[in-house]
Amino acid sequence: MTDTPPRALRLALWAQRQAHVVPAPLRRLGGRTLRRLTSSDAGTAGPSEDWSLPLVPGAGVGDLEALRPVAGDSRPAFPRPAAEAAGSRRVRCAIAASVLDVGGAEEVASFLARRLPSHNFETVVVYSGTRLPGQDGEGGRLARALAAEGVATQLLTPADAAVWMRSWQPDVVSAHNADDWLLDVAAELGVPWVETLHDMHRLYHPHAWEPERRRAQRISAQVAVSELVRQQYLARNPAYPGDRVVTVPNGVDASRVLLVDRAQARAALGLTDEFLFVSLARYCLQKNTFGLVTAFADVAAEHPDALLLVAGRANDDLLYYEQTRQLAASLPSADRIHLRGHCANPLALLAAADAFVFDSFFEGWSLASMEALAAGVPVVMTDVGGAREQLADGRRGYVVANPAGKAELVDWPVINDLRYRPQENRAELFAAMSSMVRERTAWAADRQRLRDEAIRLFSPDASLAGHANVLRAVAFGEPLPAPARQSHLA
Repeated sequence: MTDTPPRALRLALWAQRQAHVVPAPLRRLGGRTLRRLTSSDAGTAGPSEDWSLPLVPGAGVGDLEALRPVAGDSRPAFPRPAAEAAGSRRVRCAIAASVLDVGGAEEVASFLARRLPSHNFETVVVYSGTRLPGQDGEGGRLARALAAEGVATQLLTPADAAVWMRSWQPDVVSAHNADDWLLDVAAELGVPWVETLHDMHRLYHPHAWEPERRRAQRISAQVAVSELVRQQYLARNPAYPGDRVVTVPNGVDASRVLLVDRAQARAALGLTDEFLFVSLARYCLQKNTFGLVTAFADVAAEHPDALLLVAGRANDDLLYYEQTRQLAASLPSADRIHLRGHCANPLALLAAADAFVFDSFFEGWSLASMEALAAGVPVVMTDVGGAREQLADGRRGYVVANPAGKAELVDWPVINDLRYRPQENRAELFAAMSSMVRERTAWAADRQRLRDEAIRLFSPDASLAGHANVLRAVAFGEPLPAPARQSHLA
């Protein structure tokens, strides 16, 4: 990336920062024009994925991505729910996703594909692509991983979906941000559809509410991954029966919480006594990286040894990444803010971290923060789906106010207006992060407790059983389990 972007790009970035004063219709029209300026010849580029670069200038480094779990560290023994009754009817379940590359919803779909067979399910993952629009590279990392493990997958198009579904004859579809044309096919063929509400982003604008009410008439049941998501959905679609929306919190996959040696991970990043905040998040408006960097500037001014490391892909919105990069470069603490790309070894980043931080506008149930807790890392997180359950009593970190205000009422107009503007939670986020730094000794001594509690609370088997119970009930027309309404996990 050049220090002085081309004139067209500078104009695009300036226009984005002024967009809040423009009427919404003109803003949408202008947004399409600005997105055309994210091509490589306009001077935009993603963050570096070179993990041999140290976070501290001049420090020696190692190969972070080559670090492996500690020898002898086995998969944690998660608490298991009651065993499935012997002789239960076998369920043929199509697990439907859209782009099968990387992402929280796709990880949950893959987890179910791998594990539902233990509940007498036959599964196949159906998907419609491997790359997001504008995404570089081959994509399809999860699709390839599942195929390598022997998990059945099927690429479908609108032209062949009905033929495939008639041939395979699923008893039920478990949907994870799947395409609506697949719902059309399932409804036409009478295959019941269970929607998994991973988050509410597609319903954060009033114009989407009435189409969703019509769409939901074809949905047999819905699984909300957090109680906040359940509340948000029913507030926007009050006509949908509340007893058909069941809360099933996500669990943490045991393979994703193995421990990497902390000393080796920190040495690989060139760290000694610095306090490292890690945020594993895509560079996009939802994750609010711009707001996080803004708040961290206050933390850095008070704590000279604090560092922020953000790791995630930027291809969703290169202009957003560039805005964030330029903000970080303009700050006095620029050398302590590290905006990196995807890391193939997130376990090593969590091992090196002193705290995990999210300043998101919305989540459904963050897998990244849950995995941080299971690695023994305390979390600072905005009030989004899953935050209240994960950080209920303050023993595992801090929930701070949502940057858009009341979490139940978050919507796109408010989020868009706050994209590059001052946010009300800045002082509270600064206070929580500063508290983490001041109390570093206590949190460091608590890493094993944090890990043990997370493993107990976020059992993947409990989550698996919750999905299995809903899918089986819908497949065979049985009563659904009672919806969970807990506000926290004890």
